[in-house]
Amino acid sequence: MSVRAYVLIQTEVGRAAHVASEVRNLKGVVSADDVTGPYDVIVSTEAPTMDDLGKMVVSQIQAVEGITRTLTCPVVQL
Repeated sequence: MSVRAYVLIQTEVGRAAHVASEVRNLKGVVSADDVTGPYDVIVSTEAPTMDDLGKMVVSQIQAVEGITRTLTCPVVQL
């Protein structure tokens, strides 16, 4: 069973489309959409474990130029 999460991203002004485009190409990213509101891009991800998810966010997603902040929201099964 894999871990799914939404990663909410704030970007530098005018960089949302670039960030979404770059993030879509990363392994483990299911989708990346530009949105309006307090966040600029919302990313749906999947990873084998919570540790793998954390590594993906820190080493891949946060490395994309133009990102200023991320918030990772793991999906829970209630």
